[in-house]
Amino acid sequence: MSAMRPNSPLASPRTRYHRPREETVGEVRWVGGTSGSPPSVPRRSEFTRSSVAAWEVVVTHPPRDADPDDRPLGSDDGDEGVEGNARLTGTTAAVLLVLFAAEGVTVLRVRSLLTAHVVLGMLVLPPVLLKVGSTLWRFARYYLGAPEYRRKGPPPAGLRLLGPLVVVLTLVLLASGIALLLAPTGVRPPLLQLHQVSFVLWFCVMTVHVLAHIAETARLVPRDLYRRTRRQVRGAGARQWAVLGALALGMLLAMVTAPLVGPWLSGSAAGHGSPAGGPTAHRTIVRTAGG
Repeated sequence: MSAMRPNSPLASPRTRYHRPREETVGEVRWVGGTSGSPPSVPRRSEFTRSSVAAWEVVVTHPPRDADPDDRPLGSDDGDEGVEGNARLTGTTAAVLLVLFAAEGVTVLRVRSLLTAHVVLGMLVLPPVLLKVGSTLWRFARYYLGAPEYRRKGPPPAGLRLLGPLVVVLTLVLLASGIALLLAPTGVRPPLLQLHQVSFVLWFCVMTVHVLAHIAETARLVPRDLYRRTRRQVRGAGARQWAVLGALALGMLLAMVTAPLVGPWLSGSAAGHGSPAGGPTAHRTIVRTAGG
Protein backbone atom coordinates (compact mmCIF):
# COMPACT_ATOMS: atom_id res chain seq x y z
CA MET A 1 0.00 0.00 0.00
CA SER A 2 1.40 3.37 -0.99
CA ALA A 3 2.10 5.92 1.70
CA MET A 4 -0.59 8.45 2.35
CA ARG A 5 0.23 11.72 0.72
CA PRO A 6 0.67 14.68 3.07
CA ASN A 7 -1.84 16.74 1.07
CA SER A 8 -4.53 14.05 1.26
CA PRO A 9 -7.71 15.12 3.03
CA LEU A 10 -7.42 11.94 5.13
CA ALA A 11 -4.07 12.92 6.50
CA SER A 12 -3.88 13.53 10.21
CA PRO A 13 -4.03 17.19 11.21
CA ARG A 14 -0.72 16.74 12.99
CA THR A 15 0.90 15.75 9.65
CA ARG A 16 0.36 19.15 8.11
CA TYR A 17 0.05 21.34 11.19
CA HIS A 18 2.82 20.08 13.46
CA ARG A 19 3.26 23.57 14.93
CA PRO A 20 0.34 25.82 15.89
CA ARG A 21 0.37 29.21 14.30
CA GLU A 22 -1.14 31.87 16.50
CA GLU A 23 -1.58 34.25 13.59
CA THR A 24 -3.79 31.84 11.63
CA VAL A 25 -7.36 32.88 12.30
CA GLY A 26 -10.48 33.08 10.20
CA GLU A 27 -13.37 30.93 9.09
CA VAL A 28 -12.87 27.18 9.22
CA ARG A 29 -14.59 24.37 7.39
CA TRP A 30 -14.51 20.60 7.76
CA VAL A 31 -13.36 18.54 4.79
CA GLY A 32 -12.67 14.84 4.29
CA GLY A 33 -13.00 12.10 6.86
CA THR A 34 -13.37 8.38 7.41
CA SER A 35 -16.86 8.32 8.84
CA GLY A 36 -19.63 10.54 10.08
CA SER A 37 -20.87 13.73 8.51
CA PRO A 38 -19.60 17.29 8.77
CA PRO A 39 -21.47 19.71 10.99
CA SER A 40 -24.22 21.69 9.29
CA VAL A 41 -22.92 25.08 10.45
CA PRO A 42 -19.26 26.15 10.17
CA ARG A 43 -17.67 26.65 13.57
CA ARG A 44 -15.12 29.24 14.58
CA SER A 45 -14.35 27.96 18.07
CA GLU A 46 -12.57 24.93 19.50
CA PHE A 47 -14.05 21.53 18.59
CA THR A 48 -13.82 18.06 20.08
CA ARG A 49 -11.87 15.61 17.97
CA SER A 50 -13.87 12.46 17.27
CA SER A 51 -12.27 9.08 17.76
CA VAL A 52 -13.95 7.75 14.62
CA ALA A 53 -13.58 10.72 12.35
CA ALA A 54 -10.57 12.78 11.36
CA TRP A 55 -11.49 16.16 10.09
CA GLU A 56 -9.06 18.59 8.60
CA VAL A 57 -9.35 22.23 9.58
CA VAL A 58 -8.72 24.53 6.65
CA VAL A 59 -8.47 28.27 6.88
CA THR A 60 -10.69 29.41 4.05
CA HIS A 61 -9.61 33.07 3.98
CA PRO A 62 -7.76 35.60 6.12
CA PRO A 63 -9.82 37.50 8.67
CA ARG A 64 -11.78 40.46 7.40
CA ASP A 65 -10.68 43.79 8.78
CA ALA A 66 -13.31 45.21 11.08
CA ASP A 67 -15.25 48.23 9.94
CA PRO A 68 -13.94 51.25 11.89
CA ASP A 69 -17.53 52.26 12.65
CA ASP A 70 -18.25 48.81 14.15
CA ARG A 71 -15.29 48.73 16.49
CA PRO A 72 -15.72 49.77 20.09
CA LEU A 73 -13.53 52.68 21.04
CA GLY A 74 -10.35 51.53 22.70
CA SER A 75 -7.20 53.16 23.90
CA ASP A 76 -6.02 53.71 20.31
CA ASP A 77 -9.24 55.48 19.30
CA GLY A 78 -9.42 57.83 22.25
CA ASP A 79 -11.16 57.78 25.55
CA GLU A 80 -14.93 57.38 25.60
CA GLY A 81 -15.29 60.52 27.68
CA VAL A 82 -13.49 62.60 25.05
CA GLU A 83 -15.64 61.24 22.25
CA GLY A 84 -18.81 61.63 24.30
CA ASN A 85 -17.96 65.26 25.03
CA ALA A 86 -17.30 65.89 21.33
CA ARG A 87 -20.63 64.35 20.35
CA LEU A 88 -22.53 66.42 22.90
CA THR A 89 -20.81 69.60 21.69
CA GLY A 90 -21.52 68.77 18.04
CA THR A 91 -25.19 67.95 18.60
CA THR A 92 -25.76 71.11 20.63
CA ALA A 93 -23.96 73.18 17.98
CA ALA A 94 -26.26 71.80 15.26
CA VAL A 95 -29.35 72.71 17.29
CA LEU A 96 -28.01 76.22 17.94
CA LEU A 97 -27.21 76.72 14.26
CA VAL A 98 -30.87 76.14 13.37
CA LEU A 99 -32.16 78.35 16.19
CA PHE A 100 -29.77 81.22 15.44
CA ALA A 101 -30.70 81.04 11.75
CA ALA A 102 -34.36 81.44 12.69
CA GLU A 103 -33.44 84.29 15.03
CA GLY A 104 -31.62 85.97 12.16
CA VAL A 105 -34.81 85.95 10.10
CA THR A 106 -36.63 87.86 12.86
CA VAL A 107 -33.88 90.49 12.88
CA LEU A 108 -34.79 91.44 9.30
CA ARG A 109 -38.28 92.53 10.43
CA VAL A 110 -37.86 92.92 14.14
CA ARG A 111 -40.70 95.44 14.60
CA SER A 112 -43.35 93.03 13.39
CA LEU A 113 -41.58 89.90 14.67
CA LEU A 114 -40.46 91.19 18.05
CA THR A 115 -42.36 88.51 19.98
CA ALA A 116 -40.79 85.75 17.89
CA HIS A 117 -37.41 87.45 18.33
CA VAL A 118 -37.76 87.40 22.12
CA VAL A 119 -39.11 83.84 22.20
CA LEU A 120 -36.22 82.50 20.12
CA GLY A 121 -33.74 84.52 22.15
CA MET A 122 -34.92 82.86 25.35
CA LEU A 123 -35.12 79.45 23.67
CA VAL A 124 -31.44 79.47 22.70
CA LEU A 125 -30.22 80.46 26.16
CA PRO A 126 -30.10 76.99 27.84
CA PRO A 127 -28.56 75.25 24.77
CA VAL A 128 -25.94 78.02 24.64
CA LEU A 129 -25.06 77.39 28.28
CA LEU A 130 -24.90 73.64 27.61
CA LYS A 131 -22.48 74.11 24.71
CA VAL A 132 -20.37 76.58 26.68
CA GLY A 133 -20.21 74.05 29.50
CA SER A 134 -19.09 71.17 27.27
CA THR A 135 -16.51 73.39 25.57
CA LEU A 136 -15.10 74.68 28.85
CA TRP A 137 -14.94 71.11 30.14
CA ARG A 138 -12.68 70.10 27.25
CA PHE A 139 -10.65 73.29 27.70
CA ALA A 140 -10.14 72.66 31.43
CA ARG A 141 -9.36 68.95 31.05
CA TYR A 142 -6.77 69.64 28.37
CA TYR A 143 -4.93 72.39 30.22
CA LEU A 144 -5.08 70.46 33.50
CA GLY A 145 -3.16 67.67 31.76
CA ALA A 146 -5.75 64.90 31.42
CA PRO A 147 -3.97 62.22 29.29
CA GLU A 148 -6.98 61.37 27.12
CA TYR A 149 -7.56 65.01 26.19
CA ARG A 150 -3.85 65.51 25.62
CA ARG A 151 -3.89 62.62 23.15
CA LYS A 152 -6.78 64.21 21.27
CA GLY A 153 -4.90 67.50 21.13
CA PRO A 154 -6.15 71.09 21.06
CA PRO A 155 -8.01 72.84 18.22
CA PRO A 156 -5.91 74.88 15.77
CA ALA A 157 -4.30 77.98 17.27
CA GLY A 158 -6.58 80.38 15.41
CA LEU A 159 -9.72 78.69 16.67
CA ARG A 160 -8.34 78.63 20.21
CA LEU A 161 -7.98 82.41 20.06
CA LEU A 162 -11.41 82.82 18.50
CA GLY A 163 -13.22 80.55 20.97
CA PRO A 164 -13.18 82.90 23.99
CA LEU A 165 -14.45 85.74 21.79
CA VAL A 166 -17.37 83.59 20.62
CA VAL A 167 -18.29 82.70 24.20
CA VAL A 168 -18.01 86.25 25.58
CA LEU A 169 -19.85 87.93 22.70
CA THR A 170 -22.64 85.34 22.76
CA LEU A 171 -23.22 85.86 26.47
CA VAL A 172 -23.08 89.66 26.12
CA LEU A 173 -25.54 89.56 23.22
CA LEU A 174 -28.06 87.43 25.11
CA ALA A 175 -27.63 89.28 28.41
CA SER A 176 -28.11 92.70 26.80
CA GLY A 177 -31.23 91.44 25.01
CA ILE A 178 -32.75 90.19 28.26
CA ALA A 179 -31.83 93.46 29.97
CA LEU A 180 -33.54 95.43 27.20
CA LEU A 181 -36.72 93.47 27.84
CA LEU A 182 -36.73 93.89 31.61
CA ALA A 183 -35.01 97.25 32.21
CA PRO A 184 -36.83 100.57 32.73
CA THR A 185 -37.24 102.84 29.75
CA GLY A 186 -34.62 105.32 30.90
CA VAL A 187 -31.71 102.89 30.70
CA ARG A 188 -32.68 101.23 27.42
CA PRO A 189 -30.71 103.46 24.99
CA PRO A 190 -27.25 102.40 26.25
CA LEU A 191 -28.42 98.79 26.49
CA LEU A 192 -29.67 98.96 22.92
CA GLN A 193 -26.33 100.29 21.73
CA LEU A 194 -24.51 97.48 23.56
CA HIS A 195 -26.91 94.94 22.05
CA GLN A 196 -26.36 96.25 18.52
CA VAL A 197 -22.56 96.46 18.76
CA SER A 198 -22.29 93.02 20.31
CA PHE A 199 -24.50 91.61 17.56
CA VAL A 200 -22.25 92.96 14.79
CA LEU A 201 -19.10 91.62 16.44
CA TRP A 202 -20.80 88.33 17.31
CA PHE A 203 -21.98 87.82 13.74
CA CYS A 204 -18.44 88.28 12.40
CA VAL A 205 -16.71 85.86 14.77
CA MET A 206 -19.59 83.36 14.66
CA THR A 207 -19.40 83.20 10.87
CA VAL A 208 -15.75 82.17 11.04
CA HIS A 209 -16.50 79.78 13.91
CA VAL A 210 -19.33 78.03 12.05
CA LEU A 211 -17.38 77.68 8.80
CA ALA A 212 -14.41 76.23 10.68
CA HIS A 213 -16.49 73.61 12.52
CA ILE A 214 -19.28 72.81 10.05
CA ALA A 215 -17.60 69.67 8.69
CA GLU A 216 -16.75 68.31 12.14
CA THR A 217 -20.27 69.03 13.37
CA ALA A 218 -21.81 67.22 10.40
CA ARG A 219 -19.59 64.23 11.16
CA LEU A 220 -20.36 64.12 14.89
CA VAL A 221 -24.13 64.68 14.92
CA PRO A 222 -25.19 61.35 13.31
CA ARG A 223 -23.00 59.25 15.61
CA ASP A 224 -25.51 59.32 18.47
CA LEU A 225 -28.42 58.82 16.07
CA TYR A 226 -27.34 55.79 14.04
CA ARG A 227 -27.68 52.47 15.80
CA ARG A 228 -24.34 51.24 14.49
CA THR A 229 -22.27 54.11 15.89
CA ARG A 230 -24.20 55.14 19.02
CA ARG A 231 -23.17 51.91 20.79
CA GLN A 232 -19.49 52.78 20.43
CA VAL A 233 -19.67 55.26 23.30
CA ARG A 234 -21.80 54.87 26.39
CA GLY A 235 -24.24 57.64 27.31
CA ALA A 236 -25.82 58.42 23.93
CA GLY A 237 -29.26 58.54 25.51
CA ALA A 238 -28.08 60.83 28.31
CA ARG A 239 -26.52 63.23 25.80
CA GLN A 240 -29.72 63.37 23.76
CA TRP A 241 -31.81 63.96 26.87
CA ALA A 242 -29.45 66.76 27.91
CA VAL A 243 -30.09 68.57 24.62
CA LEU A 244 -33.84 67.97 24.80
CA GLY A 245 -33.88 69.13 28.41
CA ALA A 246 -32.10 72.35 27.47
CA LEU A 247 -34.67 72.99 24.75
CA ALA A 248 -37.53 72.29 27.16
CA LEU A 249 -36.07 74.75 29.67
CA GLY A 250 -35.71 77.32 26.91
CA MET A 251 -39.35 76.88 25.92
CA LEU A 252 -40.36 77.43 29.54
CA LEU A 253 -38.33 80.65 29.70
CA ALA A 254 -39.88 81.78 26.41
CA MET A 255 -43.40 81.20 27.74
CA VAL A 256 -42.62 83.25 30.84
CA THR A 257 -41.06 86.21 29.01
CA ALA A 258 -43.31 86.40 25.92
CA PRO A 259 -46.09 88.28 27.74
CA LEU A 260 -43.59 91.03 28.60
CA VAL A 261 -43.23 92.07 24.96
CA GLY A 262 -46.60 93.84 24.79
CA PRO A 263 -46.03 96.13 27.78
CA TRP A 264 -42.48 96.77 26.58
CA LEU A 265 -43.74 98.00 23.20
CA SER A 266 -46.49 100.09 24.76
CA GLY A 267 -43.86 101.93 26.78
CA SER A 268 -44.45 100.49 30.25
CA ALA A 269 -41.41 99.74 32.35
CA ALA A 270 -41.68 96.01 33.04
CA GLY A 271 -41.68 95.30 36.73
CA HIS A 272 -41.95 99.01 37.67
CA GLY A 273 -45.58 99.61 36.79
CA SER A 274 -45.01 103.10 35.35
CA PRO A 275 -45.85 103.59 31.68
CA ALA A 276 -43.70 105.77 29.53
CA GLY A 277 -45.44 109.02 28.86
CA GLY A 278 -46.03 111.06 25.76
CA PRO A 279 -45.52 110.54 22.02
CA THR A 280 -41.77 111.11 22.30
CA ALA A 281 -41.35 108.21 24.67
CA HIS A 282 -43.51 106.03 22.45
CA ARG A 283 -41.38 106.85 19.38
CA THR A 284 -38.26 105.99 21.39
CA ILE A 285 -39.69 102.60 22.30
CA VAL A 286 -40.65 101.81 18.70
CA ARG A 287 -37.22 102.91 17.45
CA THR A 288 -35.61 100.69 20.12
CA ALA A 289 -37.74 97.73 19.10
CA GLY A 290 -36.85 98.23 15.48
CA GLY A 291 -33.11 98.26 16.17
